[in-house]
Amino acid sequence: MRVAAPVRRLGAAIALVVAGGVGLHAVPSVSALDALQPVPAAVCGPGARPETGIQGRVPASDYASGRAARGYRCNTRPVATVGRTGGFKVLRYTDRTGRTCAYYDSTLVFPRDVVTGLTTGKGNGVVVLDMTDPAKPVHTTTLRTPAMISPHESLLLNQRRGLLAGVLGTFLTYPGVLDVYDLRADCRFPVLRSSTPSGVLGHESGWSHDGRTFYTASTVATLAAVDLTDPSTPRTIFTRWGVTYHGLRLSADDRTLYAARIGTPSLTLLRDAGLTILDVGGIQDRAASPAVPVLSEITWPEHSIPQVAEPFTRDGHHYVLEVDEFIDLFELGGLLAGPNASVGAARIIDVEDPRRPRVVSRIRLAVHQPDVHGGEQVGDPGASFPAQGYAAHYCSLPTSVDPAIAGCSMILSGLRLFDIRDVDHPREVAYFNQPATPAVGLPTFAGAFAMSAPAWDRRRGQVWYTDANTGFHVVQLTNGVQRLLR
Repeated sequence: MRVAAPVRRLGAAIALVVAGGVGLHAVPSVSALDALQPVPAAVCGPGARPETGIQGRVPASDYASGRAARGYRCNTRPVATVGRTGGFKVLRYTDRTGRTCAYYDSTLVFPRDVVTGLTTGKGNGVVVLDMTDPAKPVHTTTLRTPAMISPHESLLLNQRRGLLAGVLGTFLTYPGVLDVYDLRADCRFPVLRSSTPSGVLGHESGWSHDGRTFYTASTVATLAAVDLTDPSTPRTIFTRWGVTYHGLRLSADDRTLYAARIGTPSLTLLRDAGLTILDVGGIQDRAASPAVPVLSEITWPEHSIPQVAEPFTRDGHHYVLEVDEFIDLFELGGLLAGPNASVGAARIIDVEDPRRPRVVSRIRLAVHQPDVHGGEQVGDPGASFPAQGYAAHYCSLPTSVDPAIAGCSMILSGLRLFDIRDVDHPREVAYFNQPATPAVGLPTFAGAFAMSAPAWDRRRGQVWYTDANTGFHVVQLTNGVQRLLR
């Protein structure tokens, strides 16, 4: 039981909160306003079309002048684009024959992109692309079983077993129909192994590295674990009610689960949002009634809505790259225009001792800073819409062992690339942003809408991501940045 719940204000210290029997609510190692500084901006080499404003911003004046239509790039160049829609995940898999495919969900919130999906010829569902030649992706099929039509943020791929899975979800939750596809024989044409209500409720997910356990989170009520030892006959083996978990990721040994915690809505803010670390060894061992104790919880003063925490190691030391999405909709002032609204960004958290996690650094752009929330950028297309705006959404890593680079989709700011070799001092090294123009109509159809976790082609030095307004993009890293993938 929590014995304290301090009210968060940006720049205020966070009190220690003792959770009886479940570990410690840790204090971030840097919590003062001074720590909330943007990372150093990328230094652009030849071929750049750099941003005209502060780091991450696409000003309204660039739409008026036509500059935004040309796009923004720094140490990147476009290779290919497919369609005009995109969702929350881009995934990459190489099958037994050596053929490589890409998979991406084609809608943010069904049926938002139904018309656009149909008119681009890719349809609604999970799009499958043959990436034999990344410069010429070939659309082979679109998966349209229930969960694939609207997987929301749950679409994941297990590399070890060649299984693609997602659970039916939306921005709150849907009945958790879990669809499982086998990619191993021919990644271009996935084979449906099962479609069952085993996910309980759906929104986000996680997958054990061994491919035996798929986890689902509804964000509003549930955490569930599904046994996929036989993907044709999924079995729900654990359900916990009353939790507000978002993205779920597992340690390399599949015994520790990192759950992004949305927190408890109140009149003025999301209380206690952050990261929960759980011991799921009992689930991994298939205990009859696994206890799944909470090892620790951590929060940070500038949190918005925690999305997911990707585990990685640096020189054998354990960290997670955590990213917050959007803004804190419950904070006093509410919208992005509010001068006190906390805007999502990313951070690196030391989890070497899972009972005592600590924030070691932040990954923020200048446009995320609290002193610019109420400035002129509120008039930029899409900036004042709380589900778009200048904020982060997903980050990913090309490897979980000593990654040198991280890629983050930061909505209006597009795809951002960061050098994380020094975990205490990350810095931006590249970006690619292709806003939708002209800036007319609904705010969600103006500007960039980069929301997806990127996928990586390490051999070619490429990043693949989707923008909900401009489609699937293959981006080449240039000017030496590509070497960070090797």
